[in-house]
Amino acid sequence: MILKPTIEDYKVIGYYLGKIIIGIGLLMLIPFALALSCAEIKPAIDYLFSIALTFLIGIIFVIVCYVKKDLATMHAMSVASLSWIAAMFVSAIPLFLSGHYGSYLDTCFETMSGYATTGLTLAQDLDHMANSHNFWRHLTMFIGGQGIVVIALTFLFRGTAGAFRVYVGEARDEKILPNVIETARFIWLVSIVYLIIGTAALSISGIIGGLKPLKSIFDSVCIFMAAWDTGGFTPQSQSILFYHNFHFEIITMCIMLLGSINFALHYTVWAGNNKELYRNIEIRTLFMSVIITLSITALGLAGRGVYANAIPFFQKTFYQLISGHTGTGYSTIYARQFVNEWGQLGMLGITLAMAIGGSVCSTTGAIKVLRLGVIYRAMRQDIKKMLLAESSIVIQKIHHIKDLILEDKHVRAAALILLSYIALYIFGAIAGMLCGYPLSESFFESVSAAANVGLSCGITSPSMPAALKIVYIFQMWAGRLEFMSILAVGGMIWAALKGKK
Repeated sequence: MILKPTIEDYKVIGYYLGKIIIGIGLLMLIPFALALSCAEIKPAIDYLFSIALTFLIGIIFVIVCYVKKDLATMHAMSVASLSWIAAMFVSAIPLFLSGHYGSYLDTCFETMSGYATTGLTLAQDLDHMANSHNFWRHLTMFIGGQGIVVIALTFLFRGTAGAFRVYVGEARDEKILPNVIETARFIWLVSIVYLIIGTAALSISGIIGGLKPLKSIFDSVCIFMAAWDTGGFTPQSQSILFYHNFHFEIITMCIMLLGSINFALHYTVWAGNNKELYRNIEIRTLFMSVIITLSITALGLAGRGVYANAIPFFQKTFYQLISGHTGTGYSTIYARQFVNEWGQLGMLGITLAMAIGGSVCSTTGAIKVLRLGVIYRAMRQDIKKMLLAESSIVIQKIHHIKDLILEDKHVRAAALILLSYIALYIFGAIAGMLCGYPLSESFFESVSAAANVGLSCGITSPSMPAALKIVYIFQMWAGRLEFMSILAVGGMIWAALKGKK
């Protein structure tokens, strides 16, 4: 029998949502301070108003829903899921006031794209956007990559059993350290260390490439935050193509790859176990996936005579492939070149790379290579069983940080997520075709949104239908959270409608 949620259940969810909304308001103080330092008066007023309104909303939630009860699994999953929607709405306020978006829906699209580390953008006249607004776009991506809930665990939540349930609800199921709060803080430590190193490398490269020092530092901070969190926002409308800097491209590629690696693997390597880099099933599967998808893409381009020389092939083909596979979305070509130059086979290779993605418990989205590795090993195990005598016992092991015996529950979980993503990709593609776009382009854009990538073949624009914008917002949200916490919210709504008291 399904029980109807009680008023206390709603209050628990509302109370913790309120704390997260207050946290978003506190984060807005950063672009507000930047606006003051850059003498951007109107943006500063925008953020002052947005901060006040966000605090007001958060405080109302906290006061009205105040409880001392810990988070149960249903509450935690709901908080993990709904916090992204709440963050999207309040974070969109200053961007809407900026005047660079056609509607509030467009700014909601932008902030969900940021938090979900997707990188699809509906900004207009981006090249002339105020630094504070541009920085806020990238900061949402930096927050979302680590996880909105990870911020809450680091600064706002106490170390309770409910904290781990919220952590799991945000599509993270690996405790790197014994305590989930310590795990969240380690994730931030890794991110801040790489932020310093990556920003310094990009800044030097930018200055050498001809950028003014302040411009180089600002762009480098923004680009690192997006690249590390495998999101595709840049301060310029032409993405990485704007810089025409080969060393800049190499550095961003390294950052993208680092961001797509499991945080548990980062911890293992930081602890001195470098052998894990070539023993881990995720890294091995990622390497094989890159080889296969690159081969498909290269075959398609070779048939059209595109990028025949080594350097253009590396800068255009390999860069886009790594950008897509890591779920980043940085580009060194124009969006319509995918359609006009790459052709359907070239687009298929990139689409497959985007659909697969990087590692679990990283900043990337999509199916993720660990699940493909698990399914492949399970298939190999079944083939061995068929070839050997019936009395034989076949045990399949995988190495992911430690040796694990492959069990049916691992395969079932991987297969369910795989099928869920495929369904989400098809859903978005059908929506695109219903809006009048061709199949190959609709599927490319749908996978980019649902896998949280950000590469575009030209569909994503302020002029696309509002219904398709809403579909892509849903895809970015569902793809980033990997369904479970969203299904929990759906279950709670069903229980509220059909449950028994």
